[in-house]
Amino acid sequence: MTAYKKAFAAALVLLAAACSPAQKQLTPAEIAALKPADAHEAQLYEHSCKACHAQPGSGAPLVHDHEQWDRRWENGEDVLLSHVVLGFKGMPAGGQCAVCTPKDYQAIIRFMADKE
Repeated sequence: MTAYKKAFAAALVLLAAACSPAQKQLTPAEIAALKPADAHEAQLYEHSCKACHAQPGSGAPLVHDHEQWDRRWENGEDVLLSHVVLGFKGMPAGGQCAVCTPKDYQAIIRFMADKE
């Protein structure tokens, strides 16, 4: 590959990176207003998950915070689900939701990670 072709390829990579949309940092009010579209999931989220995942400074990954969730998502949904069910670091087992099913947890994890 000639130097010209290498430089052109590098320029294309940089251009593509510059064109990819940056994730907008949400305000605390925007974070607090987020909830799942499904009414059942929204109710579970409001009564359990939101207490920590919508509170900056809680230590929990904030809802729709791609910087925090993308790293966790790389471990896979099964690992995230296990962390919810069994507890992990500061998160209590069951995530304070006594009525959530594994399917509920999975849907709410996807919502919080913005992977719906």
